[in-house]
Amino acid sequence: MPFYHQLGTVPHKRHTQFRKPDGTLYREQVIGTKGFSGIQSILYHAYQPTEILRVESLGSARVDYVDDGALRHRLFRTRDIPQGGDAVSGRTVLLGNANVTMALARPNQNMTYHYRNGEAHELYWIHSGEGTLHSQYGALDFGPGDYINIPISTTWRMEFKNADNNRMLVFESAHDFEFPKRYRNEYGQLLENSPFCERDMRVPNRLETHEERGEFEVRVKARGEFHRHILAHHPLDVVGWDGYLYPYAFNIYDFEPITGRVHQPPPVHQTWEGWDFVICSFMPRLFDYHPLAIPAPYNHANVNSDEVLYYAEGNFMSRKGVEQMDISLHPGGLPHGPHPGTIEASIGKKATEEVAVMIDTFHPLHVTPAALEIEDERYAYSWVEG
Repeated sequence: MPFYHQLGTVPHKRHTQFRKPDGTLYREQVIGTKGFSGIQSILYHAYQPTEILRVESLGSARVDYVDDGALRHRLFRTRDIPQGGDAVSGRTVLLGNANVTMALARPNQNMTYHYRNGEAHELYWIHSGEGTLHSQYGALDFGPGDYINIPISTTWRMEFKNADNNRMLVFESAHDFEFPKRYRNEYGQLLENSPFCERDMRVPNRLETHEERGEFEVRVKARGEFHRHILAHHPLDVVGWDGYLYPYAFNIYDFEPITGRVHQPPPVHQTWEGWDFVICSFMPRLFDYHPLAIPAPYNHANVNSDEVLYYAEGNFMSRKGVEQMDISLHPGGLPHGPHPGTIEASIGKKATEEVAVMIDTFHPLHVTPAALEIEDERYAYSWVEG
C-alpha cells in the first residue's frame, strides 16, 4: 500500500514527448520520496511547475515547547478550543518531538490559497465535518472518521461543506505514514489477517485541471518557515498522472478490531507506523470471551514510549472523569492503567462502543504553551483511591 493509480491522460512511455493540441509540450514532473528509491508519481502539467513570479517569507513555522516539569500523567481538555482559521492556519499544535507533532484544528473558513508542506507528510483524522481535498492529483471527498494521508510536497486546498462543526487531529512527520509491515506481504499487498484491506481505501477519483493564467498564491512550509509563492498560473494544472504517490483516505469505521479470549494488547489496534511512532484506532468491538476474562486493560509500563489517547466517542470503561475530546498523555517511565473501580466494573461486560485515536512515540513528547493552557492538573492524582 498504496497501489498503482492513474487519472487523466498520460503518454504511452514516461520521459517522452507529450504534446498539447496546439503542438507545445506538456511539462513532466516526477514527485517521489527517499530520493529516487521510494514511491513516486509522474505528473503532466499544462505549464512549468517551476514558474514563480514572487517569493516572500511569512515567518517561523517552528514549534515551541514548555519545560516538561515533574514526570506525571497529563490530561488536556480540548472540547472548547476556539473555532477559527482554515485547515492550515487553524491548527493548534499540542504535543510533539523531533519525529512527529500532533495538532488539533477547528477550522471555520475555506482556504483562499493552496498549500504545500515541503518538510513533512501530513495525516488528518476528521472527527467531524465534511468537505473535499483538492490537489494536483484530483478531488478527494472526506467526512467524519476519515484518515486523510497527504504525502509531502502535495499541493492542495481543503474546502468544507459547512463552516461549523469541523474538528480534526493533524499529525505531521518527515517520515511517511505507512500501514504496519506485519499487515503486508513482500509485494505490499495487505494480508488476510490485516484489520483492513485495499477495498477500504479511497483515492482521488476526478481530476480537476485548471489552465488559467494570472497570479495564484501557494504557501509552502519548508526549512522551519512558511513562505508565500506567487505563481503565474493556477497550481492545479495537471492533465494526467500515474504512480504510487498521492493522497488517499481510509475511514476509521472500516477498521475491523481484532479480539480474543483474553485482553489483547494495543498493537492489535495499530493502523499506521512512522519513524519511531505508531498510530492506533480503538473501535467498537466485542470484549474478551474467556469465562474469567477481565475486559479492562491491565496496568502496564512501556518505559521506552509515551502514550497519547484522543477520546472521540462512547464511554471509556477504563477511565473516570475523562470526557469526549479529551487528550491524555501517559509518559514513559511510570506505569499507567485503569482508574480505581473500573477493573471490577468491566467484568461481565460484552462489548464497548468507544472510539479513540492513539499515538505511541518511542521518544518523549513535549507539551506546547497552548496545551498547558487547557491542562487538567488534577488528572495526575486521579488514581488515588478514596
